[in-house]
Amino acid sequence: MEKALRILRDTFGYERFRHPQEEIVRTLLEGDDALVLMPTGGGKSLCYQLPALARPGCGVVISPLIALMQDQVAALRQLGVRAAFLNSTLAPAEARETEQALLAGGLDLLYIAPERLLTERTLALLERAPLALFAIDEAHCVSQWGHDFRPEYRQLEVLHRRWPGVPRIALTATADARTRREIVEQLGLQHARQFVSSFDRPNIRYTITDGGNARERLWRFLEREHPNDAGIVYCLSRKKVEETARWLQSRGRVALPYHAGLPAAEREANQQRFLREEGVIVVATIAFGMGIDKPDVRFVAHLNLPKSIEAYYQETGRAGRDGLPADAWMAYGLQDVILLRQMADESDADEQHKRVTRHKLEAMLGLCELTSCRRQALLAYFGETMEAPCGNCDNCLSPPATWDATEAARKALSCVYRTGQRFGVNYLIEVLRGKEDERIRRFGHHRLTVHGIGKELQAAEWRTLFRQLIARGYLEVDHEGHGSLRLTERSRPLLWGEEKLELRRRQRPQPVKRARATPRPEIGEFDAADAALFESLRALRMELARAQGVPPYIIFSDATLREMVVVQPRTLEEMRSITGVGEHKLAHYGQRFLEVIAGIQVPLERSKQT
Repeated sequence: MEKALRILRDTFGYERFRHPQEEIVRTLLEGDDALVLMPTGGGKSLCYQLPALARPGCGVVISPLIALMQDQVAALRQLGVRAAFLNSTLAPAEARETEQALLAGGLDLLYIAPERLLTERTLALLERAPLALFAIDEAHCVSQWGHDFRPEYRQLEVLHRRWPGVPRIALTATADARTRREIVEQLGLQHARQFVSSFDRPNIRYTITDGGNARERLWRFLEREHPNDAGIVYCLSRKKVEETARWLQSRGRVALPYHAGLPAAEREANQQRFLREEGVIVVATIAFGMGIDKPDVRFVAHLNLPKSIEAYYQETGRAGRDGLPADAWMAYGLQDVILLRQMADESDADEQHKRVTRHKLEAMLGLCELTSCRRQALLAYFGETMEAPCGNCDNCLSPPATWDATEAARKALSCVYRTGQRFGVNYLIEVLRGKEDERIRRFGHHRLTVHGIGKELQAAEWRTLFRQLIARGYLEVDHEGHGSLRLTERSRPLLWGEEKLELRRRQRPQPVKRARATPRPEIGEFDAADAALFESLRALRMELARAQGVPPYIIFSDATLREMVVVQPRTLEEMRSITGVGEHKLAHYGQRFLEVIAGIQVPLERSKQT
């Protein structure tokens, strides 16, 4: 552990471990296995990188995405760590050179995809190499119930069979109880120590809005909160991704599409721009994001409802990895609920899988319709209790108005029943509001007792009510019947007046007041002089990054630059105390950043004297 602490300070630039990093590192140094659940941005990578450096041999990291490997290897090389990857982007000569370095003991860490690892050639190569440990990153990919399932992950138990003496660590930021059990079972980790950190990301503010015109609401959010920031906007379909990207471009933002249907070269180019430029927005399907290490993503927005809380947590977790304030913003509507239910019901999966999918969607809908603290509900889903409301979600900051919707809901359910459970939302609203057109007369519905009994609510209010009734399971959508609504068994007590129903009141979205805790309160909002220094440091970082062809945050994170602004070091020794400045970076970049700080300070001091 003495050696590990020295590496932590000199290589990574941190004075102390975060909980529970120290115990995880100790476990691996002693040769034992570990299963680690830690939120995105919580320092998972350090849990295997550091013991790989402290133990003899090379640490082998199984990683699911090429982009993630390249990103992490570039970051490690900036620290002076001998890191490499083996993937399809390498020319044969480059791959041979990496393999020879591995066999010669010239690598500290090797990143490799599960598909390549499982080939007999690679397994034979590893048999001849000195190995420190195996790290299985994004371990939730082992779960067939999950949103990122990779079948190759279910074969990684081979590592334990072939190398029983090499410690293994499986890591993920997203795993409910079912997924945890599956990771243990499939990877043979029954004897591994389990480390489950808090899933809470206190720097992320959660906001969920409902109703129409989601795109315009997104724009108001961006204008108000993130006029120049980098972020991700998730959409459900490829068509919507491209339309939204073009729309944002027309409004003056740098917005790039990303989905599996784009040519590989275009996807790669767009991803690289997102990583290497400031203020770029990526509009994407879920094909984008897993393992993206960009720490200064200031917002993640959803223009459609995610399929599960796991997916939502995984995707929103890509915001604010640097610990600075970030937003998770979402808009959803009735059509999202209907479409996701339809996708679940019409999939080729067996009935058990469909049942699990429906359960996960119900939990996601429950989070959306909640009137209490969203963070408490989100953490409860992962088995964690938060005693008090968070004070940093929309429901805490602007408590929603509620209303007794019992009578209105009974009218809606009665209308579904009286019209034969054969019609969709729009037609039912017309009946409730008393419209008399040719279609309603043809069916004779103008003579029903439910015709015109709902004139007290506007069409938009009825639409919200129907969405909430579907979300809560009182109604279901018959997709074969062109979206007609049917009563469920759950609707019976409500329809018969045996229970009451309290719902969120639909209202115009209001800006959520700005009140949130930041993990680094001493680094508050800058005054004009500090803001100028911060921008000068960012400009130098960009210059250095472009010269080396790496993302700017690999040089230094925003959090490190902000600390430089607050501390304003004058010597290399003072610079050494800044979080994230290790010996290698100090030697390569320290003097350049000191010169920028000194150049800003001198005129300021002179102006103070005068």
